[in-house]
Amino acid sequence: MPLANGGEITLKGISGSPGICIGQAYLVDQEGIDIVEKYYIHKDRLQKEIKRFKTAVKKSRDELEATIADIPDNLRQHVDILETHKALYKDKMLYGKTIDMIKKDKINAEWALKKIVSDIKTMFENISEPYLKSRVTDIAHVSDGILRNLVGAEDVDISEIDKRVVLIAHDLSPADTSRIQLKRVKGFTTDLGGRTSHTAIIARTLNIPSVVGLDNITGIVKSDDIIIVDGQAGVIIIHPTDETIIHYQKLKSQYEEYRQIITRDSQRPAETADGHRLKIMANIELPEEVKTIVTHGGEGIGLYRTEFLYLSKNRFPEEEELFNNYRDVATAMAPGSVTIRTLDINGDKAISDSSDSDEQNPALGLRAIRFCLSRPDVFKVQLRAILRAAAFGNIKLLFPMISGYKEVIDAKKILEEASFELEKEGINFNKNIEVGIMIEIPSAVVIADTLAEIVDFFSIGTNDLTQYTMAIDRGNKKVANLFNPLHPAVIRMVKRVVDVGKEKGIDVIMCGEMAGVPFNIPVLLGIGPDALSMNPHSIPGVKKIISQLKVEECQEFVMEILEMPSVEEITALMEKRYGSIFSSIKYT
Repeated sequence: MPLANGGEITLKGISGSPGICIGQAYLVDQEGIDIVEKYYIHKDRLQKEIKRFKTAVKKSRDELEATIADIPDNLRQHVDILETHKALYKDKMLYGKTIDMIKKDKINAEWALKKIVSDIKTMFENISEPYLKSRVTDIAHVSDGILRNLVGAEDVDISEIDKRVVLIAHDLSPADTSRIQLKRVKGFTTDLGGRTSHTAIIARTLNIPSVVGLDNITGIVKSDDIIIVDGQAGVIIIHPTDETIIHYQKLKSQYEEYRQIITRDSQRPAETADGHRLKIMANIELPEEVKTIVTHGGEGIGLYRTEFLYLSKNRFPEEEELFNNYRDVATAMAPGSVTIRTLDINGDKAISDSSDSDEQNPALGLRAIRFCLSRPDVFKVQLRAILRAAAFGNIKLLFPMISGYKEVIDAKKILEEASFELEKEGINFNKNIEVGIMIEIPSAVVIADTLAEIVDFFSIGTNDLTQYTMAIDRGNKKVANLFNPLHPAVIRMVKRVVDVGKEKGIDVIMCGEMAGVPFNIPVLLGIGPDALSMNPHSIPGVKKIISQLKVEECQEFVMEILEMPSVEEITALMEKRYGSIFSSIKYT
């Protein structure tokens, strides 16, 4: 809902990439083809219609290849994203099913494509994980290009914009974003998209402010309107008053000065005021994010989510695909370590090979290690790829959603089988890979001392641990306000896991979102995990606050809050004790 202040309108969206820009709006007609006529094709003309569809696909693919060839050097690490889009043009889920529908229903190509994409979007509706859910936008971007060529619509070439503007669009594909000329485009906003979309990832690489997921910004803003984009807060201001412009010009200068200082300082080790060192690593989804880790001072990858290669196609990826991906990440990150988490999705999510799609509560169903153990054929392919890649870098293996002892034993047994097969086949691999488990289910916390006997390290996933401990679906708007990792029960669980790690002599890494929030750092320093892993862009701010704290004081602080019964009391004491430090990192 727009918030009006006189003629000024404020809209709240999702932060795509941080930063502030002020400028004239430039409305880009990228909404795609919404109105498609349906008509039937005589059986004698079906092959001609299929050929028309294939021609449109080829033209779209050729246009994308031209974009890839012209991609600037500073975006070369994102070529994989565009290559994935190129693969979608021949994907069975999109390409094959569209042709099948043309044949079966004897309908025109535009209608068949629209219907198939609509069905795919419906498949993704029940996915709660934002990163996985946002993958449907890749399919939408590819289908829009095909539709434009089918109906003969003109596409807008963003690279031809010849004035300094703020882009306003229904959506921008990664290909569109890669064409942005930094001398011309100050920032952008879109109706669609999320923080984990490929478009947002590229925007963060370009270091241009963006706010996405605004629903109807294109229906409110007109070209040449003055607009402010606050990418940090996820806020858009249309028709700002003179006072607002002056205020944001000051904020923009402060932000740019702050980022220069903090990015420079982020290359230093994370060290407290009393000399305690803490390892800071990053969570990533895509290989191209490695460069961002390095520039923001990350010391390794504490969590590499591997779902993308499974969700970007409607088949399980082959061993060689996985191996090449993992090896590239390991070599790019060397000598830093890379912790690869095995597949953590429901079996039915966007993978048509799996048919178990009727679970009423997927979050508590056949997902993660449960799915992998039910499909050892799929699991072993990934384990073989990880073992092979581990010969080229410092790779660790992580099993997700462990709830009991037997799951770990069963998973390690399949790992041993994969190792035996590789050795027998004479394939190079690392048989001494470290194996860890995600602690994100309360049952795993309770038996952490037992689990510590059979693994090399723990990785605490505070997102799910909080969700399962408090019986809160963080995707449910009616109860999401209750989701808080500073709940006394969650703090006590985290402390127990860390204490067990110290007692048993194994490392404990925290890779949930709790680790990347500066407000939580005094608690985490007091509890004492061996490393924190977070979104790369959170690293500078976290390092800055660590440098202003003392471990002994944080430990005493934790002992105080362990006696407190509520989140509210803990939060109030946190603000009172560390408010001045938090204010120094207001831009992170």
